[in-house]
Amino acid sequence: MKSCVIVFPGSNCERDMKIALRDISGSEPEMVWHADSDFQNVDLIVLPGGFSYGDYLRCGAMASKSKIMKEVVGRAKKGVPILGVCNGFQILVESGLLPGTLIRNSGIKYVCKDVNLTVESNDTIFTNNYSFNDVIRIPIAHRDGNYFAENSIIKQLEDETRIAFRYADKDGNHTKEANPNGSQKNIAGIYNKAKSILGMMPHPERFSDPLLGGCDGKLLFEGLVKALS
Repeated sequence: MKSCVIVFPGSNCERDMKIALRDISGSEPEMVWHADSDFQNVDLIVLPGGFSYGDYLRCGAMASKSKIMKEVVGRAKKGVPILGVCNGFQILVESGLLPGTLIRNSGIKYVCKDVNLTVESNDTIFTNNYSFNDVIRIPIAHRDGNYFAENSIIKQLEDETRIAFRYADKDGNHTKEANPNGSQKNIAGIYNKAKSILGMMPHPERFSDPLLGGCDGKLLFEGLVKALS
């Protein structure tokens, strides 16, 4: 599986993502700078976490206007899979590749901890290595991870099974207490209509090796390699 990681000023998870992709796929990802206009043909594009442009305007807003994003959007329209994690998710919604928006956490503060998620479907290239309703543990680290959209969009996401992950307790219950940021319907990740694009706030690359404290995120990357190699 050939992949690339888009790097913006303020990205801080690109190296973690690169290592996870390299170690699991056996292929060195291409690191693409935001000011570039093109990159190699790849099987997967990844927008990593961080604080692109310092979040000075709005999370992901300035990065969505970066020169490279025109090419990313063009590849997306051709069906090239894209994974956006944390700030990458924010960039995807600001670019119009995913619906809704990500606003300030309901508790106002930055949240950094491990959370439990339920896998809402396992029929995509991103989740084929999980089972439906699996409860997995993945770290989060964000201040603006509160997913918000109009009720009609939420209904559409639910009707089209485009919710990828939801925040849950250890038993898989989608409780208010298990929701770390106030996201509607405990949403932690969503797909585009074709399910070729996944945006998620939790960081699977941070749980891709036992030395990091867990391997639940590794299953996502292994599934991608299986689907795209």
